[in-house]
Amino acid sequence: MATLLLALAVGCTGLYAGFLLIFLTGIMPALARLTDAEFVSAMRRINECVPRAVFLLVFLGVVAFPAAAFLVPADGRTDTQKWLVLAGLVCAALNHLVTVAGNVPLNVALAGSERPGGAGEDPSAVRAAFEKRWNGFHLIRTALIVVAFGLLTAAAVL
Repeated sequence: MATLLLALAVGCTGLYAGFLLIFLTGIMPALARLTDAEFVSAMRRINECVPRAVFLLVFLGVVAFPAAAFLVPADGRTDTQKWLVLAGLVCAALNHLVTVAGNVPLNVALAGSERPGGAGEDPSAVRAAFEKRWNGFHLIRTALIVVAFGLLTAAAVL
């Protein structure tokens, strides 16, 4: 059971790390080339589509599976492997903290800046209040989850 849980931890963390890395290296640089109105509209639509069932399962699994892998006794697991799993769990939990305390409030504010009927706030002001801060939090959470993935992978292959 412990081996399966660690494999699920590695898998979920790898999927989530890949998702965040693609946003960091591909999606956000592409969106940066848009006009303010296009950027704001695109980010609003992305934020409406991302938090769906599959994403939420992976998002929750990123913490749940490493926690379970750490807590379930595993015959033959070394102390080093246990510490690697714990360190991966800590990085994943910190990733979620950054997401919930940093990115999500910015996403909520972005959505709230759109008024019914399309007469929202000035797109330049909305973008200025959102983009740089969101990207900063996103860089931190991406680094944390990539490190978590590396730590969990190391625990699995030792």
